[in-house]
Amino acid sequence: MVHQQAALLKPETMVEEFQKNGVTHVVTIPDSETNYLYELMKDQPWLDLVPASREGETFAIALGLLVGGKTPVVLVQNTGMMESGDSIRGMALDSGFPLVMVIGYRGWTRRGVISDSAARYTEPFLNAMGINYYLVEHDEDGERISIAFEEAKKNKCPVAVLVGDEYHGFNR
Repeated sequence: MVHQQAALLKPETMVEEFQKNGVTHVVTIPDSETNYLYELMKDQPWLDLVPASREGETFAIALGLLVGGKTPVVLVQNTGMMESGDSIRGMALDSGFPLVMVIGYRGWTRRGVISDSAARYTEPFLNAMGINYYLVEHDEDGERISIAFEEAKKNKCPVAVLVGDEYHGFNR
């Protein structure tokens, strides 16, 4: 019996989920690893990209957009998320606003052997902050992004989407 591997997560799937959930802005730090995703988002007439110079700034910018009636997403890597702990606390947790954070899960592997400490500490960090999260690694997991939006709105809190197949296909 041949086991068919699920389709890997395509950037188009993420962009479709953003549009379905009314995302108006993606606050991020552009990098070469997610170039295709960045270029794809840049070409969407309904979506504005807001570059930041540090991950901690993304949460303050997103909060300002939320206050202004927009629907932002913060898009950072797990290392930057951990560095932004105080911004997450002050700008996302304490504010009582719904915010979806899309976190590149650097170092994560579905094979269970994690040698990168960034991956090893990602979920414990989110658990310590009391932030629920959904793992997305294949196209069929895309609906979890919508689930994260629903939860963030319902509970008025941040919810994370961990992109487990972080960069496969995102840099074409």
